[in-house]
Amino acid sequence: MSDEVSKALFARAQQRIPGGVNSPVRAFASVGGEPVFIRRAEGCWLEGADGKRYVDYVGSWGPMILGHAHPAVLGAITEAAKDGTSFGAPTEREVVLAETLCEALPSMDMVRLTSSGTEACMSALRLARGFTGRSKLIKFEGCYHGHADFLLVKAGSGAATQGVPDSAGVPESTAARTLTAQFNDLASVRALLDAHGDDVAAVIVEPVVGNMGCVPPDDGFLQALEDLCRSRGALLVLDEVMTGFRVAYGGAQARYGVTPDLTTLGKIAGGGLPLGAFGGRAEILKMLAPLGPVYQAGTLSGNPLATAAGLATLAQLRDPAVYAGLERIGAALEEGLREAAARAGVACVVQRVGAMWTVFFTAEPVRSWHEANRCDRSKFAVFHQSMLADGIYLPPSQFEAAFHGIQHDDTIVERTLVAARSAFKRVASA
Repeated sequence: MSDEVSKALFARAQQRIPGGVNSPVRAFASVGGEPVFIRRAEGCWLEGADGKRYVDYVGSWGPMILGHAHPAVLGAITEAAKDGTSFGAPTEREVVLAETLCEALPSMDMVRLTSSGTEACMSALRLARGFTGRSKLIKFEGCYHGHADFLLVKAGSGAATQGVPDSAGVPESTAARTLTAQFNDLASVRALLDAHGDDVAAVIVEPVVGNMGCVPPDDGFLQALEDLCRSRGALLVLDEVMTGFRVAYGGAQARYGVTPDLTTLGKIAGGGLPLGAFGGRAEILKMLAPLGPVYQAGTLSGNPLATAAGLATLAQLRDPAVYAGLERIGAALEEGLREAAARAGVACVVQRVGAMWTVFFTAEPVRSWHEANRCDRSKFAVFHQSMLADGIYLPPSQFEAAFHGIQHDDTIVERTLVAARSAFKRVASA
C-alpha cells in the first residue's frame, strides 16, 4: 500500500540510494508494496507525503515514547540549537545526562556517550575484551546489536558451533570469534562456555528481544545467565538500546532484577536524536582511553542537541504514573488483538512486555529465533497491508516489535482494534 506521491519519491530514491532506503527494513520488502514516505509527525500520528494520516506504532523504532514533536523535547532542542549545534568539546549537558543515566540504572557507575546504539554495542564489547583479556563473544540467534562486523553472525548447526558471517563483507575469521546460543536456552550458553569458557570475554543479550519481534525472557533466564557469567569470568552485557526506559524507567534490568556488568543504551536516552551510551562498573569503564588502553572516540558523541532531547525526555519519564499508563494501554491492545484474532479464527499469539509488542502468526508462544522463524510471514504481510490501508502504521516486518507511547489513548486503541478486526478477517480469507 502506498500513495502516488510516495511511489514517485520511492522511484526517485532508487536512482540514488541503494534500494531506495537508508535502512533495509524501510523498503517494505517482507510485507509487499512500497514504503510510505513521511513528511511530518505529531503525537502518535504520522502524515504521509500525500497528507494521509496514520496511527504510528513504530515510533522511530522505539524512542518516541512521549510521541512525536513533544513540546518539552522540541523546546529543549530549540534552546540548545541557539547556542550552537556541535562543538566537539565537553558540555555541561553531557555531565548531567551521564549523572541521570547512572542514577536511573544503578548497575552503571560510569557511562560513555556515543552517537548510536550500534556504536555503543561495538564499543562495549571491545571494552569487555580489553578488560578480560579474552577474545570471544557469545550472542543469541535472533538478537541484533548493530551492524559491526563481529555481530553480524548467525548460528551454525548445534549450540557449540562457531559463527559464520551473516553478511557479505564480513571475514570468516572475524565471525569465528562470535559464538551463537539460543535465547531462553541456558544449556546452549553453558555448552559454549564449557567449550570456550577460558576465552569468552562477554555474553551480550537483548533482555527482552525486539529484533525477532517481542520475545520476553523465561522466568529466571536472565538471572541464571547472570550467575553463569559470574561463575565463568565472562561479563554480562545487556543491550538495552531498545528496552532502556521503555519497559521501565530503569530498563529491563530493573524490571527483572538483573545486574549486568555493562549496559548499552540508545533511542529513548537521546529523545529520538542520534545518541547511544554504554556504561557499567567503574573498574571496567576506567579501562577506556584516556584513562586506560581501550580506545573509543566520536566527534559527535554527546552532541548538544541529542543530550538536550534526552534530558527533556527522561525528565518526563520519571513519574511512575507514565509507566502505569503505558501498561494499561498495552494490556488493552494485547487483549483486543487476541480477541479479534480468535473471532476471525486466525491462529496467532500476541506477546508484550510493557510498551513493546508483536502479533506472531503462529499457534505456539515464541521463545527463540527457531520458533519465530516458523511464523507465517505471508499472513503477517496480509495483516500489515490491511492495517496500513486502514491508517495503522505497524513495523513492516514480522520480526520487529511494535511500540506505543503516552499519546496512544483509549480512542486510539479502539481505532486500532477496529482495523485489526478487519485485518484478521482478511488473513482468514486469504
